[in-house]
Amino acid sequence: MDKLSPQIRHQLVQFQQAQQQAQILVNQRQQLEILLRETERAHEELTKLPDDAVVYKSVGTILVKANKAELQKSLAEQKETLDLRIKTLERQGERAIQRLREMQSKIDEALKGQKPEGLAS
Repeated sequence: MDKLSPQIRHQLVQFQQAQQQAQILVNQRQQLEILLRETERAHEELTKLPDDAVVYKSVGTILVKANKAELQKSLAEQKETLDLRIKTLERQGERAIQRLREMQSKIDEALKGQKPEGLAS
């Protein structure tokens, strides 16, 4: 890395930062997908219960009695929000990957253009 030009070193640092940002997007999406699956399972279980069933929802560290219909509506809204956030992260991830490919291409071109020291043409 010492023999690389300052411009190429700068491009490599930017590439590494872009890789980290892309990884963060992937991690966030995975976390939201887990939340989505949990929300879907909770909604499915709730729909299996009779309308007069006693249900509870978690509020912080305690469970509070809740209305089944309101809880179903809340879970449906949460699912919709999670779906939207996941789609947004997917688009951001795709753009980040495209940016990484472009950066990689530029770095490859710059490295090909830089002649190694000690080699005469």
